[in-house]
Amino acid sequence: MNPGNPAVENTDARVGTASGEKADTLALLERGRTLSTPVLRAAVGRLAAPMDTVAAYHFGWIDAQGNPADGDGGKAVRPALALLSAEAAGAAAEVGVPGAVAVELVHNFSLLHDDLMDGDEQRRHRDTVWKVHGPALAILVGDALFALANEVLLELGTVEAGRAARRLTTASRKLIDGQAQDISYEHRERVSVEECLEMEGNKTGALLACAVSIGAVLGGADDRTADKLEEYGYHLGLAFQAVDDLLGIWGDPEATGKQTWSDLRQRKKSLPVVAALAAGGPACEELAELLAADAKSNDFENFSEEEFAARAALIEAAGGRQWTADEARRQHAVAIRALDDVDMPQAVREQLLTRRAPTPPHIQ
Repeated sequence: MNPGNPAVENTDARVGTASGEKADTLALLERGRTLSTPVLRAAVGRLAAPMDTVAAYHFGWIDAQGNPADGDGGKAVRPALALLSAEAAGAAAEVGVPGAVAVELVHNFSLLHDDLMDGDEQRRHRDTVWKVHGPALAILVGDALFALANEVLLELGTVEAGRAARRLTTASRKLIDGQAQDISYEHRERVSVEECLEMEGNKTGALLACAVSIGAVLGGADDRTADKLEEYGYHLGLAFQAVDDLLGIWGDPEATGKQTWSDLRQRKKSLPVVAALAAGGPACEELAELLAADAKSNDFENFSEEEFAARAALIEAAGGRQWTADEARRQHAVAIRALDDVDMPQAVREQLLTRRAPTPPHIQ
């Protein structure tokens, strides 16, 4: 997220601005990258050519010509949480590394397929895999990363690894459910707030929930502890997604790496849109009429910036932007409450509780 973007700043749904808290968060993310990247690279190295180099391009390790690169491989939020979750169970952070890598592989499998399905040409400020290497390889590499995720876990050969794999498989299925729901909603004139939250809980919350529990499971935590950590991660994921939905309409392209009004261009029924359509009033009615006409338009892709800006303004006037910002804060509060009955080292609890608000997940 771009801290200087007023469209995001006004939501208050972002990481706390205290310099110490920010430095602490960055240190956790860096630890996640440092411990998980060598294992991630080794896993990707198992893939047959050319999938190994295509995956390396996706992760930012090489450029489109195959030369070494120091590209943006994402903030590694999920690996950082997986390592922290191992420590929540009283284990060393390193115990959570296979879980961190497995979750990151599933996450990137979803990104490869999502980019193709959504027609996104940019991710992490570079051309997406399907645009550079073609749709077929984007699909194959995504499938390969998904298979690798389970391989990385199950080759540990422990009871805990089997438990972790079951949780990852369930989260992956929910993630795919969420993507299917997201696509189907694009072709509907109306989607309820409840349906949107269910879709986003599947698409974003499920995998983040798995990330926050998988390290603990590998560290020997019982199911009750893992379930509570999953509850925390699920609602944190919904808070993340609410902020991401704001960025999908009002985000700065230089910060998001996507087009202006990106979610509106794809007719996504994101939280600001469905909340605005449920609000009632003149702005709501005008927005509903426009979106209904858009769904039947044969010229939608040629709409001007002003036309998308007008739709964004109606969403804001109907209250969709403010409702989504409030929902991000509410979901974050629910996440924090889930940790009340979890027994964990105080230092780990503080790391989880001092996150005053979420960063958006799609930057990975």
